[in-house]
Amino acid sequence: MPLEFSTSEPLSLGVELELMVLNTHDYNLVRGAPDLLARLEKVDLDGEVKPEITESMIEVNSSVNSSYAELLAELVHVRDAIVVAAERLNVAVAGGGSHPFHKWSERRIFPTERFLRVSALYGYLAKQFTVFGQHIHVGVANGDDAVYLTHRLSRYIPHFIALAAASPFSQGQDTSFETSRLHAVSVFPLSGQMPAVHSWEEFNRYFDEMQGYGIVASMKDFYWDIRPKPEYGTVEIRICDTPLTVQTAAEIAAYAQTLAADLLRDRVTGALEPANRVYSYNRFQACRFGFEGVIVDAERNRHVRIRDDMLETLERLAPSAAELGTAVPLMSLAGCVAREVNDARWLRERFLETKSLTDVVRMQAARWREEPVAG
Repeated sequence: MPLEFSTSEPLSLGVELELMVLNTHDYNLVRGAPDLLARLEKVDLDGEVKPEITESMIEVNSSVNSSYAELLAELVHVRDAIVVAAERLNVAVAGGGSHPFHKWSERRIFPTERFLRVSALYGYLAKQFTVFGQHIHVGVANGDDAVYLTHRLSRYIPHFIALAAASPFSQGQDTSFETSRLHAVSVFPLSGQMPAVHSWEEFNRYFDEMQGYGIVASMKDFYWDIRPKPEYGTVEIRICDTPLTVQTAAEIAAYAQTLAADLLRDRVTGALEPANRVYSYNRFQACRFGFEGVIVDAERNRHVRIRDDMLETLERLAPSAAELGTAVPLMSLAGCVAREVNDARWLRERFLETKSLTDVVRMQAARWREEPVAG
């Protein structure tokens, strides 16, 4: 039976945010998700707060929003509710793409049917998947638009990686990467880039083939950086670390919405192969070097710094931003890009000040609560 692509409002917006649950002694991860979720069940929230694969994580799912302003207001409300519930349990919650010093072997799988099945299949990789990302959903009119947008957004994956990078530390070490989180994703089969299908009909044939081989049971088995989400009627960008603040999360979502509007309006029909051939290289440059990375722009046959490519793109998006009401968040992002400021830099600066990863995580949690923090 073919996958049906649900209808949704084009350019509608939603996000998922995976968050770390921490003790308030040394700010290591703690198995606090079950109790925290139980408290949050009693709170009236738009969207949903759910378990993630281990008991030291929760996931915020926003409702469907039409604008950046709506999304930000909702995320602030949910953030505040989580903070209150966490304080009553004497735990803390923080953003960031990875916990700087936790030991993956100490994690416990959250006992849902799907998570237990994933753990049985992937073994230790499931516990190592205790990393924290932001997923962005942008509504599209139909499956063909979803396939088109998935491919065309791939050109801009380095932008999203550099903007959201927030995992420079792992297992107690500075990794030298702006984001170490994506290494935990890349080990899974069917990660990376969606194959070069050109229509929803062709995608269905691919899905049926993979299902027939017994490789996948549903769309959840594809760990691609960007994928169509037919049950929601969206394209889902899955490449971002969870930012340290809901403000940044909403701004990055606004960038995705504006970029999608631009790409859907001014469509190109060029071959996918040149951009696909440099995809992994460009992805690595962004993960390793952030804004300083140098990527291959296959369409224009040039090398360009991610910082400069982003500033050019943001300038091009100005008319779309004015129409969508995203000019303010995109202006904020442009300032960060110009100064090469992201959360990975902020985290490293805090470590240089304190020489303590415990203090870094404590400050992460304070920043999530929007308490004053140096830097």
